[in-house]
Amino acid sequence: MREPLGRRADTTATNLILTALIMLSWLALHVYALWFLDAPDQPLLAAVLLLGLTWLSVGLFIVAHDAMHGAVVPGRPKVNAAVGQLALWLYAGFSWRKLIVKHMAHHRHAGTDDDPDFDHGGPLRWYAGFIRTYLGWREATVLGLAVLAYALILGPRWPYVAFWSVPSILASMQLFVFGTWLPHRRGDDPFPDRHNARSSRVSNPVSLLTCFHFGGYHHEHHLHPTVPWWRLPATRRGKERT
Repeated sequence: MREPLGRRADTTATNLILTALIMLSWLALHVYALWFLDAPDQPLLAAVLLLGLTWLSVGLFIVAHDAMHGAVVPGRPKVNAAVGQLALWLYAGFSWRKLIVKHMAHHRHAGTDDDPDFDHGGPLRWYAGFIRTYLGWREATVLGLAVLAYALILGPRWPYVAFWSVPSILASMQLFVFGTWLPHRRGDDPFPDRHNARSSRVSNPVSLLTCFHFGGYHHEHHLHPTVPWWRLPATRRGKERT
């Protein structure tokens, strides 16, 4: 069943508002941490900023992920591509084209040997493979040049570039654990269907904090890939029609 036009417009407006909030919040904390924070005299604030930037970095990747599925602005692939590429640039200078190709392969072959996100090994080996999949020479070069540019711009404050790099690394771990490893690892409990994915069934606040609902509702995402992150809880209540 197609979504009513009025509801579709409301969903798109909400998508754009939430996307702008995530990006602008990340940018505000990023600028403050790199240019204005006095970490030695404000250790508690520095820790809060680090945690906030990590969570918002997860949010940047989730925005890009929704854009890959055309869920930010439905029916406007060029707008989705532009939003997704911007989110990935802010996150870690990643390539939109590379990620969308691999992510679509993940959905076609979830939990199999043809899935670029899947590994039969333990979490450390799996995470190492996960990083190798998405961090190639191109990404390493872009990140290196970006860090060098920041160092030149920041001058004596160059160590504060860690408030960009460290949250990105921590966010990759968070995305891997809650958005890939826990949903797709093989265990004693069988998967419900061919998607080889499970949901963690945690509370909605925990689901939001861990991975913007992509852990708590990962199976639902595979069933309804065009549903934006903030509407995933409704899929379990049977209110989504895709």
